[in-house]
Amino acid sequence: MLAFIERKYDVLLATTIVENGLDIPNANTIIINRADRYGLSQLYQLRGRVGRSDRPAYAYLLIPPEDNLSPVAKKRLAAIREFSDLGSGFRVAALDLEIRGAGNLLGGQQSGHIETLGFEMYMKLLEQTVRELKGEPLEDDLRATVNLRVDLRIDPAYVPDMNQRLMLYRRVASAREPEEIERVLDEAADRYGPPPDSVRNLADYGLIRIMADRLGVESIDRDGRALVLKFRQQANLDPARLVHLVRLRPELTLVPPSALKMDLDRAAGQARPISPSSSKGRSTSRNAAMSWWTARAREGRVAPGFSKEELLKQAPEDPRAPGGILRRAGTLLSDLLDQGYDTN
Repeated sequence: MLAFIERKYDVLLATTIVENGLDIPNANTIIINRADRYGLSQLYQLRGRVGRSDRPAYAYLLIPPEDNLSPVAKKRLAAIREFSDLGSGFRVAALDLEIRGAGNLLGGQQSGHIETLGFEMYMKLLEQTVRELKGEPLEDDLRATVNLRVDLRIDPAYVPDMNQRLMLYRRVASAREPEEIERVLDEAADRYGPPPDSVRNLADYGLIRIMADRLGVESIDRDGRALVLKFRQQANLDPARLVHLVRLRPELTLVPPSALKMDLDRAAGQARPISPSSSKGRSTSRNAAMSWWTARAREGRVAPGFSKEELLKQAPEDPRAPGGILRRAGTLLSDLLDQGYDTN
């Protein structure tokens, strides 16, 4: 090898050991025998041993007749012939992964403990074990389940790329502190412009979940016109404050053994409004007083799509409005935590 570098020999006959980082600027030609037996990455490394200076270089790949080559060998040779530009190493690696497959670790086929637990759970348990052995604090894996029946989908017109939308969903769902939600909003505003209502709804959902985790809430469910909070046995909740809020706010009701129910038809601190059906007199509400037939008679014309369903259709709910479900749920949690809640 030293004699070849010193130009005492014009030809170096070697095995594939030369692919391991040997830099010989004087070499400008390489001949690879039976190139069909090498992997794509190996061929790429061997070809890179020449052309390492300012002189033109040549790589000759010797193969049997193409009819005797396997389909995989043909793909490898076609790829090494195509990807010859500067910086094509990543494309070669990606194609090599596609040809050979991801293997058992990253592919769909698993075995042993990974097959039993699933790859994601296995990696999660492995990470927790490593952090425990290092003496690092472990985060509580119990998260509150929040189901407020609010559309949390990010508008594709705001974030066109699906992978970026998934990243925003994941960052909001994994947030443990309000500051993390603020960073997500700031980055989204910097990249895509002012966040629309869909993104702010998602951010409010993340804040509500963070407060629920701090209180030890197991789940928050919207059941019709009621909001039900179920607490864990070891909830971080002041019982005296909870009883005080229930006495102060008639829309709240304690449900044994460990749940709190909010009547959404009642405003905070007000009695339940009388419904039109139970009222002796005629309701003053325009929608309740005006029947479908009266509304049709006053229409003056018959328009396409004129139907009872359209007349009685509810206006879209704004969950972030003062009486919206996100605002009321967040305010209730902040009152239980004795802290302010701001959705602006």
